[in-house]
Amino acid sequence: MTAMLQVENLHQEFRIGGSLLDRMKFADGRLRFPDTRVKAVNGVSLSVNRGEVVALVGESGCGKSTVAKTIARIYRPSQGAIRIEGEDISSYGVREMLPVRSRMQMIFQDPFASLNPRQKVRDIVAEPLLEQTQGRAARKEVAQKTLDLLARVGLNTEHAGRYPHQFSGGQRQRIGIARALSVNPGLIIADEPVSALDVSIQAQILNLMMDLRDEFGLAYLFISHDLSVVHHIADRIGVMYLGFLVETGSREKLFSAPRHPYTRALLSAAPSIEKTRPREEIELSGEVPSALDLPSGCCFRTRCPLAFERCKVERPTLKDMGDGQQVACHLTDEPERDTQ
Repeated sequence: MTAMLQVENLHQEFRIGGSLLDRMKFADGRLRFPDTRVKAVNGVSLSVNRGEVVALVGESGCGKSTVAKTIARIYRPSQGAIRIEGEDISSYGVREMLPVRSRMQMIFQDPFASLNPRQKVRDIVAEPLLEQTQGRAARKEVAQKTLDLLARVGLNTEHAGRYPHQFSGGQRQRIGIARALSVNPGLIIADEPVSALDVSIQAQILNLMMDLRDEFGLAYLFISHDLSVVHHIADRIGVMYLGFLVETGSREKLFSAPRHPYTRALLSAAPSIEKTRPREEIELSGEVPSALDLPSGCCFRTRCPLAFERCKVERPTLKDMGDGQQVACHLTDEPERDTQ
């Protein structure tokens, strides 16, 4: 079966600098800008099947949101393939992406910043549908579908004529979900969709998203730093560090038997999900290295309590550990060093 989303060896780099102070002068008097690049995403590969929820987790700045925005083609990838139902969209321009938008939609972290403050809710929800049909859809049909979508996400007819500033954060996110559903997508990329909401509202939005998944057969790529949220919603999980995928696996496998030291550290720092199984506390020393100058070898070695000589010189790649679990760590080759 063709995956709804398939990403292969995705890289994303951003050039920075360019102010007068950054200019470099040569002996002949010429000026140029230094070629300084942030390596935000480094060789990420993942897939999402129909009806599946795949989550990406990691600390702030690890590259997970950049992965999401690159897949959504907000950014053009520096390298790699992005396939939607087998169609490679990695090199598509704005016009070529228009028909793809009906198959892939995005829910953003800030439900207020992602809504046009000058539009009423009915226009916000109807806009993607009108864009998809190039205005050919009947006004009455669009108006009725807009009201149906608002009702499906828990809003009513009265809300259709209001502006975004008249709603709470949870209601705004419901509007964003209704807008994403308006073109009947198969894949929704959700970039930290509940992180700006109160905990009680988070549960409501997550339950709504799961109900919609079951009703419409949606696939989700779910970005989050909150492991309790991921535990509730994800089927499979990918753990990112400094732009690299360091571990992937099913939710059950990753939470019950994490293999990478960074995954273990994340779980030890999170509130216990299973009170009957307390986890060993793991303290990481040092700071996350700069994406401007990635460390040699393993990207995690500068903070890893189990790092050894091989970690300094050889970058590990994801290896299949069975049961769908993959780990990028040299400890898998030398289990005697892996003192859990």
